[in-house]
Amino acid sequence: MAVIQQFEADLVTTGTALEVSIDRDEVARAFVFACRHHADQKRKSGDEFITHPVGVARICVGMALDTETLCAALLHDTVEDTSASLEEIEEEFSPTVARLVDGVTKLTEITFESRDERQAENYRKMMVAMATDVRVILIKLADRLHNMRTLSSLAKQKQILKSRETLEIYAPLAHRLGIHAIKWELEDLAFATLHPRKYSEIKHLVAQQRNERESFVDEAGTYLSEELLKVGIQAEIAGRAKHFYSIYTKMTKKGREFNEIFDLTAMRVIVNSVKDCYGAIGVVHSLWKPLPGRFKDYVAMPKANMYQALHTTVIGPEGKPLEIQIRTSEMHRLAEYGIAAHVSYKEGSSDPAASKEKMTWLRQLVESESEQDPAEFLQSLKEDLFEDEVFVFTPKGEVMNLSAGSTPVDFAYSIHTDVGHRCVGAKVNGKIVPLHYQLKSGDIVEVLTANKDRGPSRDWLKLVGTSRARNKIRAWFREERREDAERDGREALAEALRKRDLPPQKFSGSPMLADVMREMGFRKAEDFYIALGQGKVSAKTTANKLIQRLRLGEIIEPAPVENIESGTPKRSRAIREASEFGIKVEGVDNVALRLAKCCRPVPGDEIVGYVSLGRGITIHQANCQNVSDLEKSPERMVEVAWEGENEATFRVEVQIDAYDRTRLLEDLAKTFSEVGVNIISATCTTNPPMVKNRFVIEVGDTGQLKQCINRMRHVESVFDAHRVTTTD
Repeated sequence: MAVIQQFEADLVTTGTALEVSIDRDEVARAFVFACRHHADQKRKSGDEFITHPVGVARICVGMALDTETLCAALLHDTVEDTSASLEEIEEEFSPTVARLVDGVTKLTEITFESRDERQAENYRKMMVAMATDVRVILIKLADRLHNMRTLSSLAKQKQILKSRETLEIYAPLAHRLGIHAIKWELEDLAFATLHPRKYSEIKHLVAQQRNERESFVDEAGTYLSEELLKVGIQAEIAGRAKHFYSIYTKMTKKGREFNEIFDLTAMRVIVNSVKDCYGAIGVVHSLWKPLPGRFKDYVAMPKANMYQALHTTVIGPEGKPLEIQIRTSEMHRLAEYGIAAHVSYKEGSSDPAASKEKMTWLRQLVESESEQDPAEFLQSLKEDLFEDEVFVFTPKGEVMNLSAGSTPVDFAYSIHTDVGHRCVGAKVNGKIVPLHYQLKSGDIVEVLTANKDRGPSRDWLKLVGTSRARNKIRAWFREERREDAERDGREALAEALRKRDLPPQKFSGSPMLADVMREMGFRKAEDFYIALGQGKVSAKTTANKLIQRLRLGEIIEPAPVENIESGTPKRSRAIREASEFGIKVEGVDNVALRLAKCCRPVPGDEIVGYVSLGRGITIHQANCQNVSDLEKSPERMVEVAWEGENEATFRVEVQIDAYDRTRLLEDLAKTFSEVGVNIISATCTTNPPMVKNRFVIEVGDTGQLKQCINRMRHVESVFDAHRVTTTD
């Protein structure tokens, strides 16, 4: 087969050109092993299945990966799709090859509850595997690239799903690892499937200008090469093709036409040393006028994926913009193949841990895997993969890199979790700034902290720009909810015991209660009380089990540890009497009520009540998403209803989407005032030319709310106004 002959040629060519020592006999044995096990298998296209692992191995050869990685690439589907076992691979080849194959084997045996969960668990395994051996993910990327190259044999819907996944996960993952050669091809292949018409249009436009563009770059390159030689700098100069997907994203994100994209015309200059990089940039700027704000020094401040180069955009010959990248040959190899260029496991090679130290973002994702549900994990992964970076300084001059859009709160959490939790303010360049201030490269940031751990605000979730900070804030509130649930559980058990005329304090910490906990499947008292508080375990059942032991003659030994009544809430709750809300609770007079913040019910909404232990009854909208979870404890659901006239006002959140313009906020505030509505808070998020405005307002009932929303829809440039629900 041609693909196999090409693979053999690749081994020779790559090994010679990149001075990579490849044991071709060992690779040949892996090829024979794969052929034998895949002998009767075909791909969807009708091709022999062996063409796929060979294609994956060819991509790995292009990254100059070692013998063990090439063997694992050839064998990566044998355990999943054939009778081969990991033990057999380990015996036939090596433990390392078997471990690499295991790392890329799909999780087909495990049943997941949802597509998101399945996807998140897969990426979680990839992250954990990468923390110990980056070659696992390099094979995975090669596997995805070959599958994208042969995508046409799949059903159209599956092509679309695979392409979306490629754009959302694999291409940005390749980018984060600095493997741009693979990233660019993945993006263009996915783009061609998802937007075939746009892809063809851009491809045609690029082709139309190719000759003119190449002539322009050749002329400018020859001139620059001559000028560099005059100052003793030897350089290889070549044009750099802009990839179709990057052109498309610039056109859509920045609202530009094709002919307005500056860096369609680009040049790459490769020199011999770092010193020559800076010498060359001086020559470039003496020949052509640089565009302000377009010079970037990634040599002194490399990106997190180890990318290094000097970037500038100048007004070149004929007054046309020209983007120029200057780097050494080593920087160029790193730019093309990123961490793959650092992966060397040959005898006498440098420690691969040095490469992994540069991937701290990955460790943070792995570190948080036990704290997040699959949807949160996947969202965090996407956010981290897509992030751009800013470089800021600590007061001591240490450089910190954060994602673009980061705030002082992100900076605080990047230093330490406790610093984030205690953050009360910040100084940037010596001046006090609000916590929502977006940091810029070069800022000197100082965090102002409280003496005690005051804890974050929920509002911080809206202003932070990094998933690390967001995860730490969520973890703090998760822990707080656990403490509330634990306290509720203790109270529930104490109440159940009192109803049976038993003293709660005598059971707390007793061996008898510990035995009951173990019988019910709990190893820690904390977990037991949390389950009680969340309604997953019945306090009544627990009390009955204790009574049964007493009847059998067991003795309650003294409680040596803790009092069951302990555990006060961290914060007081805003609880009001039922009469103040104008709500009637079936069978109860004037009980303490609280309105759920998740759905903010107002008179006119259908409502339900839920008994919150120690906090009265919480009122939800009947269609609130959280009600379905609460209904798992039907004994705590109560019938409630609005009754009579009431002068109370109720807080509700509305969102107004509009085309941004001057005096828009003034007109919105005026309209609120005209309908007699008080504004409690407002947040505005701009994404030119659009703006999203969210207001927390006070209304008397749904009638006033509807009137308000209808009026808002008639304000100039507003195209939508609606009440915010738990799904928004």
